[in-house]
Amino acid sequence: MAEKQIKISIQSTIESIDTAVTQTVDFAKENGFSDDAIFGIDMAVREAVANAVKHGNCLDDEKSVDITLVDDTRSLEITIRDYGKGFSVEKVPDPTNPENLMKENGRGILFMQNFVDVVEWHNHPEGGMFVKMVKNK
Repeated sequence: MAEKQIKISIQSTIESIDTAVTQTVDFAKENGFSDDAIFGIDMAVREAVANAVKHGNCLDDEKSVDITLVDDTRSLEITIRDYGKGFSVEKVPDPTNPENLMKENGRGILFMQNFVDVVEWHNHPEGGMFVKMVKNK
């Protein structure tokens, strides 16, 4: 079976997050992911796109968030790119550390890591960040 791919581009607005999540979930359903996997994909993509919109592009509706979905029959690879300043994931406080339990930062990264099988963050060579997530079937 051949690899299937779609690209989604949204404006950096809160309202656009649902559009990206809905299209991603529909793609995953069409490609045979279970309900449990769909739940994880929804949660991880919602968090990653929200981070790209809010923290990456700082709600600048002149900047897009670009999402690429690739199904290779074994897994779904999700790449989400913003056009912001970037960040270092290592510098985000660990939300499971007792001294950080009341802090608002870092929980989204933990969510993503728990809902998909692989999560990687990279600075894009042309600026901005991209997160690559993989959910196995």
